[in-house]
Amino acid sequence: MYKANITITLRQSILDPEGKAIEQALGSMIEGALSNVRVGKHIELFVNADSREKAHELVENACKKMLANPVMEDYTFTLEEAETVSA
Repeated sequence: MYKANITITLRQSILDPEGKAIEQALGSMIEGALSNVRVGKHIELFVNADSREKAHELVENACKKMLANPVMEDYTFTLEEAETVSA
């Protein structure tokens, strides 16, 4: 069993209005110390696979086919061994 931590963000070339709004709000509180705010998604899931390679393949396919929009978003993920989780 593996635990995947997936981060999905808008590509740098895509305008991030939510990030810009947060940046402006923070700018009024912390004068110019923070910039280039980008907002994304964090997804945590468990993968039942016999090997790290198979778990990597399953998560990669999930990201490509459903979790991330390949036109607008980039994603990264990490895998760690996890104990069995009961539902």
